[in-house]
Amino acid sequence: MQEFSQSPTDPPFVQNPYPFYEKARAAGDFIWWTEYDMACAVSHKMVHAVLRDRRMGRECPPELAPDIPAHLAPFYNVEAHSMLELEPPRHTRLRALVLRAFTSRTIAALAPDIRALCHALIDAFPAEPFDLLTYYAQPVPVVIISRLLGVPEDRADDLVRWSNAMVAMYQARRTPQIEADAIAATDDFVTFMRGYIAQRRKTPTNDLISTLIAAEEHGEKLTEDELITTCILLLNAGHEATMHTLGNGTKTLLEHGVTDITEAAVEEVIRFDPPLHMFTRWVYEDVTLGAHQFKRGDQIACLLAAANRDSLAYENPAQFNPARKGPQNTSFGGGIHFCVGAPLARLELQIALEVLFERCPDLRLVETPQYGDVYHFHGLERLLVTKGV
Repeated sequence: MQEFSQSPTDPPFVQNPYPFYEKARAAGDFIWWTEYDMACAVSHKMVHAVLRDRRMGRECPPELAPDIPAHLAPFYNVEAHSMLELEPPRHTRLRALVLRAFTSRTIAALAPDIRALCHALIDAFPAEPFDLLTYYAQPVPVVIISRLLGVPEDRADDLVRWSNAMVAMYQARRTPQIEADAIAATDDFVTFMRGYIAQRRKTPTNDLISTLIAAEEHGEKLTEDELITTCILLLNAGHEATMHTLGNGTKTLLEHGVTDITEAAVEEVIRFDPPLHMFTRWVYEDVTLGAHQFKRGDQIACLLAAANRDSLAYENPAQFNPARKGPQNTSFGGGIHFCVGAPLARLELQIALEVLFERCPDLRLVETPQYGDVYHFHGLERLLVTKGV
């Protein structure tokens, strides 16, 4: 396995990681990434295979579970109940309960609300240059996931602040200050959710939190801690990735002069410059993948964005092609951990981009957008635009 060294916080890499991925793919299905001390699947075929192989999973083998420092316990106590970090049978139970509340009918019914929200946000666009992330890409998903869950929209700023602080724990730039901010945000988020869930137990309404409280699977309900973590996960994941995809996608569409927002164009936005570039798996039993052997306790990083630019899967993959046909991209993951919010994300992107370019046909970039130092996520610091005439 060829070894590669590349700091994930190096400014040129932050702005454009794709040349590194191209070199990595040329070395085969796997590389060894020195800075992560980990094997990385880089081809579309191998990333697809690892994501779906039940001999691997998200949950750390118990004999390898690290000791959590006391000062970080509040954060990891919440993560301990996240279906994103669990395997069957617990993952199966949690996901089944969430899916009963997250039905396709529930998602489809949100379309008029999403469209109306997009129009209202565009009505408030300033005449002078403005940050589209702040005015559009961020509020669309955070307001919609808040409405879906039943969380007050007037707490949206708090939700965004808490979410940003918590997801920073997974970024390569993590520092003691980032950890302290994440713990404070976790405490505030848990306190808020615990109080709000208590309200909903007394006065249930037609929202996802009330549905989750009432939902049962084989006689089992979500525990209080599971319910809190699930709501935090859905709020965090429900806006963070969609915000970055909407920002990255609008940048790409503007740079390529594309304003016809078809379903194929949305899929190409999701493939071309996704918001999550790495997703890891633990190896549970000795396994041979391609030409490489892995043992229980090894970790494999799936480089989702590298897989999406594999020339063996896509013709001219570095080219943005809104009419592209090809295999399913890896941006939403795969296997039992395939993103539960993918249908909502696709719907939000379709409507938000449609309405944006219908209402603002002269939208243009005011400056060259810069990506933030947030790897293994990938999103813009800001997207300064003018709506034109």
